Amino acid sequence: MKNIWAICNKEIKTYFTSPIAYVITFVFLFVTGFFFYSLILWFDSYSMQASRYPEAIQQLNINQMVYSPLFHNISVILLFTIPLLTMRLFAEEKKRQTDELLFTSPISVGQIILGKYFASLFVLVVMLLLTGILSIFTFAYGNPEFAPILNGYLGLFLMGAAFLAIGIFFSSVTESQVVAAMLTFGVLLLFWILNWAAGSASGMWGDVLDYLSFFQHFDDLTRGILDTTDLVYYLSLISLGLFLTHSVIQSRRWR
Repeated sequence: MKNIWAICNKEIKTYFTSPIAYVITFVFLFVTGFFFYSLILWFDSYSMQASRYPEAIQQLNINQMVYSPLFHNISVILLFTIPLLTMRLFAEEKKRQTDELLFTSPISVGQIILGKYFASLFVLVVMLLLTGILSIFTFAYGNPEFAPILNGYLGLFLMGAAFLAIGIFFSSVTESQVVAAMLTFGVLLLFWILNWAAGSASGMWGDVLDYLSFFQHFDDLTRGILDTTDLVYYLSLISLGLFLTHSVIQSRRWR
């Protein structure tokens, strides 16, 4: 754990001693804030119109009408920002030829990967926690349910963690940060739109594509449904991404 923490601490300092983390976090929060503001305005306008009809008032649900679409919007923002967080983790080491020093050190490949992964995970957690400030307004002036919101953030964390694992893998296979970012974005987008393909497929293929899609598992979590199938899905993707990264680094280490 000491070696993992040393690598993690080094990477966190690299993130926050350069503009990378600040720019990504600012853009992430700015776009998220815009979506939140737009949804709140729409909800307020809809509430004013529904106040004329008692039955419509009873159907108002801020969790479903504001938070559920907000979480989906945030997941799309992560689709664009996560590749920027992971693109440099191994690609930069390879380009500067400092990876040989790292791989010949007594630190194991697994510890190197986990250290870098936890550092990127730390930045993700900071970004998500900062969006929690928006909820202060809804709890101050409304009455949202806390459990579905917490469940939605769990979904964002798991999805982001899976994105990071995939991004680290592509960062390990190339020395170009741009190529790493584009490959990561392309694969994440493909897994995202598998849900669309599942709609036009039938039988077993439809079920397979539906299961592989990020969207389906994330949608359940945003609606307050905590299913072990969704947890296993994301944990499996994280494990696969880190395993593939380990395989690439290990093969390079023994060349």
